[in-house]
Amino acid sequence: MDDKEHYDRGMAMRRKTMGAAHVDRALANTTPFNAEFQELLTHYLWGVWTRPHFDVRTRRVLVIGTLIALGHWEELRAHVRAAVVEGGFTADDIKEIILQQTIYCGAPAGNRAFKETGEVLAELQKN
Repeated sequence: MDDKEHYDRGMAMRRKTMGAAHVDRALANTTPFNAEFQELLTHYLWGVWTRPHFDVRTRRVLVIGTLIALGHWEELRAHVRAAVVEGGFTADDIKEIILQQTIYCGAPAGNRAFKETGEVLAELQKN
C-alpha cells in the first residue's frame, strides 16, 4: 500500500469513527503550524485502526480505557461521544469500561471519568 492509500484509509476510518462533523472541524482548524500534525494523526493514528486484527469496537474500548488511565479528559469526552453516536455504544457499555478502569487506574480516575462521561451522555440526551 502506498502512502496516499494509507492516508486515505486513515481518513476514512477517522470519519467513520469520530464522525464527519468532528473531522471537518479539526480539518477546518488546520494551519500551516499544525498541518503536519493533522497529517500524522490521519496517516498513522487512524491508519492503525485499519489493521485487521481488532475490530473497531475493540479499538474503541482500548482507547477509552487508555484515555481514562492517562487522564486525558477532553479526548475521553470526544471518544465517548463518538462511541455512542457513531459506534452504537450504550451508557452501560461506557459504564463497564469505566468500572474496569477504576480497578486498575484508581478511584480518582474512575470518579473523573464518570463525571466527564455523565456530562457527555446528558448533552447527547438533550439533542
